Amino acid sequence: MHPYVYARKNPDKPAYIMASSGETVTYSQLDSQSNRIAQLFRSLGLKAGDHIALFLENHARYFEICWGAQRSGLIYTAISSRLTAEEVSYIVDDCGARLFVTSKYLADKAAALAPRMKGVANRFMLDGTIAGYESWEAAIAHRPATPIADQTAGQDMLYSSGTTGRPKGVLPVVEPQPIDFDNPLLAITRKLYGMDENTVYLSPAPLYHAAPLRFNMSVMRLGGTSVIMEQFDSEEYLRLVEKHRITHTQVVPTMFVRFLKLPDEARLRHDVSSLKCAIHAAAPCPIPIKEKMIEWWGPIVWEYYGGTEGNGLTMCNSAEWMAHKGTVGHAVVGKVRICDDNGTELPTGVSGTVYFADGRPFEYHNDPKKTAESRHAKGWTTLGDVGYLDADGFLHLTDRKAFMIISGGVNVYPQECENLLIGHPKVMDCAVFGVPNDDFGEEVKAVVQPREMKDAGPALAEELIAYCKLHLAALKCPRTVDFEAELPRHPTGKLYKRLLRDRYWQGRTSKI
Repeated sequence: MHPYVYARKNPDKPAYIMASSGETVTYSQLDSQSNRIAQLFRSLGLKAGDHIALFLENHARYFEICWGAQRSGLIYTAISSRLTAEEVSYIVDDCGARLFVTSKYLADKAAALAPRMKGVANRFMLDGTIAGYESWEAAIAHRPATPIADQTAGQDMLYSSGTTGRPKGVLPVVEPQPIDFDNPLLAITRKLYGMDENTVYLSPAPLYHAAPLRFNMSVMRLGGTSVIMEQFDSEEYLRLVEKHRITHTQVVPTMFVRFLKLPDEARLRHDVSSLKCAIHAAAPCPIPIKEKMIEWWGPIVWEYYGGTEGNGLTMCNSAEWMAHKGTVGHAVVGKVRICDDNGTELPTGVSGTVYFADGRPFEYHNDPKKTAESRHAKGWTTLGDVGYLDADGFLHLTDRKAFMIISGGVNVYPQECENLLIGHPKVMDCAVFGVPNDDFGEEVKAVVQPREMKDAGPALAEELIAYCKLHLAALKCPRTVDFEAELPRHPTGKLYKRLLRDRYWQGRTSKI
């Protein structure tokens, strides 16, 4: 279960293809380059357990570096290319990276980073260099393409995307393993999703995010082929499915919305019948959106709930979801426990904090306080989400606890209102959260990205509020609506609601 196996077995087969440029990296090339990179790491004194950091766009060299680290026993941190130099510097310092790789494409941020990374002796740049960085290509060019003598499995240490505060480094607690060990994700991809050597996987999201990084590397462990989109575009995605006869893919609900809001002529032009499995996660999916996707693509849509932490996992296929609409699945890793604020387990149907018992252990790097906050007294762990179990043991999420609105002593979870608004024909994107109200503490606010910005104004605001009141209790509906040309949404689909919410709480000592 490793690319080196397929480099011997099928050396000319594409391990991955860059969608826009068409650049193809074969298994033979991936094996050779990752060996050269592992040789470089050892020559620089990096040993198993040391940390490195990647600050890259979706680049053709991305997986060569990750596999080089994986076969060297290194811990590699992939950093969002959308972060500021200050934010990147914080992560590089926090993870203790001894080596840093970036690209000429990110030269402006890299230039600002160089003086901040005083503790990082080895700084490299792809596709050219600027002051403070060495050429990556030159560094590996003359390294031997043979395995290092002390190969051992490395792993990623990724940072949560910071939707509720400072990013947190997540370090799974694992024992040393050989590089070709069969990890838990492989069992899921093989047994449930049907991935194997014949898989052609379309990856539309940034590779620094946990799911795209780990799923693509799983495809390469199994000998399949990944097609990597440099940037997501809804119609281009559908074209690629047809062109490459894609069998498997992973998306986020925002992408479903973008597909469905294409004109029918563009949406239905492309043949998507090759798809055998479409996986989605990262954010809740509105029920009407998922119903339409299953109607269009067929019962091939899978959903899971988990986090970068990897502490537990729920999953459901299309048939299970149709029988439990709105669910994120039943537990396949760990056991779900729902608790109140005192840690007491709650009965079926009652919302509370979602914990996983008997799941995979993890720690927040350099942050024992956050690690402790994620623990129940019984050792269970939580991602901070709120939900309930139905009578059949299927988990339904209601919100992240951090975004709960308390208005007049009543708890309001805004996800329900967001799911409703996103289905309105004049809405492209939306966020619902609490803002100050002198009488009730908080009131419900909606910030909407309209499909046509010319529609923004009081008339549309009134229309959307009335629309919500047709479907939801008044206390769950926005009292006011503001408009933005674009919401601050992470490319993986997560909404940076905190950035919107903070504007309305400026000057206040408390945000509840």
